[in-house]
Amino acid sequence: MSELLQEQSQRQNAKIGAHYIHLQKPIEALNIRIDAQYLKVINIQQGDVIEFCLPKGQSLELLIRDLNGYFKPSLVQAMSDAGTIQITAASQTLAQLQQNRQSSLRLKQQLQQHQIDVQDLQRIVCIDGTQNIKFSCLEDGKMMVFNTGQDLCIDQHACINEITAIIHTQQALTEYLPEPLATPVQEIRIPRASAKTYRVKAGQWIQIIDVSGKQCSDFLAFDAEALAQGKEIGLDAVATRTLLGHSTPTPGLHSRFAGANMQTLVEMVQDTVGRHDMFLTACSPKFYEDSGYFGHISCTENFNQVLKCHGIAAKTAWPAINFFYNTQVEACGTISMDEPWSRPGDYVLLRAAKDLVCASSACPDDIDPSNGWIPTDIHVRIYDESEYFPRSIAYRVTPEEMPRMTKNSAFYPRIATLTSHIVDYRGYWVAAQYDGWGAKSEYLACRERVAMIDLSALRKFEVVGPDAEKFLQYALTRNVRKLAIGEIAYSAICLETGGMLDDGTIFRMGENNFRWVCGDDYTGVWLKQQAEKLNYQVSIRASSDQIHNVAVQGPHSRELLQQLIWTPEHQPSIEKLAWFHFTLGRLGGPTGFPVMVSRTGYTGELGFEVWCHPDHGTQLWDAIWQAGQPYEIAPMGFDALDMLRIEAGLIFAEHEFSPQTNPFEAGIGFTVPLKTKEENFIGKDAIQNQSPQSRHKLVGLVLEHSQAAVHGDLVYPSTGRYPVGVITSATNSPILQKQIALCRLAPQYADLGTAVEIGKLDGQQKRLTAQVVALPFYDPERIRVRS
Repeated sequence: MSELLQEQSQRQNAKIGAHYIHLQKPIEALNIRIDAQYLKVINIQQGDVIEFCLPKGQSLELLIRDLNGYFKPSLVQAMSDAGTIQITAASQTLAQLQQNRQSSLRLKQQLQQHQIDVQDLQRIVCIDGTQNIKFSCLEDGKMMVFNTGQDLCIDQHACINEITAIIHTQQALTEYLPEPLATPVQEIRIPRASAKTYRVKAGQWIQIIDVSGKQCSDFLAFDAEALAQGKEIGLDAVATRTLLGHSTPTPGLHSRFAGANMQTLVEMVQDTVGRHDMFLTACSPKFYEDSGYFGHISCTENFNQVLKCHGIAAKTAWPAINFFYNTQVEACGTISMDEPWSRPGDYVLLRAAKDLVCASSACPDDIDPSNGWIPTDIHVRIYDESEYFPRSIAYRVTPEEMPRMTKNSAFYPRIATLTSHIVDYRGYWVAAQYDGWGAKSEYLACRERVAMIDLSALRKFEVVGPDAEKFLQYALTRNVRKLAIGEIAYSAICLETGGMLDDGTIFRMGENNFRWVCGDDYTGVWLKQQAEKLNYQVSIRASSDQIHNVAVQGPHSRELLQQLIWTPEHQPSIEKLAWFHFTLGRLGGPTGFPVMVSRTGYTGELGFEVWCHPDHGTQLWDAIWQAGQPYEIAPMGFDALDMLRIEAGLIFAEHEFSPQTNPFEAGIGFTVPLKTKEENFIGKDAIQNQSPQSRHKLVGLVLEHSQAAVHGDLVYPSTGRYPVGVITSATNSPILQKQIALCRLAPQYADLGTAVEIGKLDGQQKRLTAQVVALPFYDPERIRVRS
């Protein structure tokens, strides 16, 4: 059998462009992320070099074993300044295990999985006092990397951060097969330029892995029960596009794929690539013949061969889901393609809705960029229906890192019971709106009573050290030096061009301790780069996974939280907490769990945010929800939040600001004290060099009719042909009972009362009339939020 398969593979390879047969895609150094409070096992080979990049001041613990499972630290040798290396007990790991918290339970499960007991942790390799260290591997073995430590308390700052391991190998890697997500029930290897069929049961999981990167895999699925009855019901492009509301590929999950009978066959659950083609045809003989490559093997021919035994008729060209195939549709409607975005180890995870006969290919196309010019293998794993895998979409903070998957916040278990309208927001699952409420009802609850919303997707960074104030004075536009302990300021962060990288709030926790809360993970990377560039003595660590927060907003928010939050004598009570200040207390009394409460929000209403460790998330949600019942509290999703913040004239990333927009153009010039802040800050020169009279301005527009404007619509002078502005955000205002919009407008047209027109279609065929008004639309004196 093996000889037959080898002969078949040789015949297939002969039909691929001969000049590519012996080429492979070498994988450069492999970056592996070890998440905070987790264990990672790395298989090492003789000659490998492993480099660790550690956060400033963070230690590392390694358990090094030979292939027989014995502790053998001599298996590796330090190549660089290693700080302090000693054989000792794994103090950080043991401290995490002794907490008896969720992080310790999770770590115990990992230890059991890799057959590590507590006795093994009494002698490990501990590295301290360095940020970068390299090891050369003298023998084959396993390296268990412990990135462990205690949970962060809300009033502390020394949190454990993720670390990166970079594996350099002397032998060129040509593939990376990631560890199974669970125990597979089938492992199916699809050699390049071939296809295979496999059966899956309803509820089973199908993981399709690109082991070498830039390799497309066409996927077909048929209802097995229908096939047994002589009916062919396979994936159908028209039915799927109709049900999904997507005609072209978009990044992220595409959810359910249906047959011609409009019933779901498979559902997408995880996706580490976010770029595929949906239902163009698999490559066919005609495609190669039209390109001048006669007799070239095709996915369609391969499918016809392997589907024959299932009684499925051959096709001239098979319509398929083309996983990892990088296509896009231009504005003019033209379909274009380029090399796939997939990297070695990237995958999609599907779940079968019915018993299925599936077929997957490893595409043989080597005449264009669709497989990076070099066809390679595809690997398929099937997992039992009893397994559970969370829905997630991958994203990357930096281009070179491993993908990060969408997370659940500490409040997600409660949110998921209240709504089916869940969306991805910057790497977290959040509620768009809630079943039985809806965006308008949630909005009204916030304006009239009280509402609560999960804002854990905000990124948090602990900035501490002797130069913390000096560094933040340089990195932020706001005058950080003026902040008192317990005070908060809203600030922009700018690039040297003056364009905004991010906005956020800075909390002064102590003389040399700050907490920066913003929208983008990359801001933390950028802050570290700036600190290192100028050698500031400061530590910057991400605490987003250790601090989650729920906002409680509305006229009754203060009296609700007064019932719940106990504060010690040296901290302000909820009743006395001033706007843009915070207090530290406990839920329910002096023996409750610790929380931080800030007088902040994103709604334009009186409101607070309550911050806690994720372990206490559900308790906090339940306490607020129960205490809020007399006030008719409502859960609030991001759709209602968008209505509220637009009415309040509050800005949003990639709408009102971007790296091409400075704070004055984004409508937050008050965060840039050019006259009163003596010290230099990043972007100051560029902003000062811009003439204030030339800046576009963020203004409000009230539309005269009920038709809506949308983000990106161009704004024109009345009867004018050429645009003078752009809509950044828009909504229907329940308070004003009118369509409103935020608009970045040329200064010549930004005077209050100016009539403008919003272009629809091509901007000429249809116009919506509007008038420039002052911001904010709601509560212009901000009396309610300050009350």
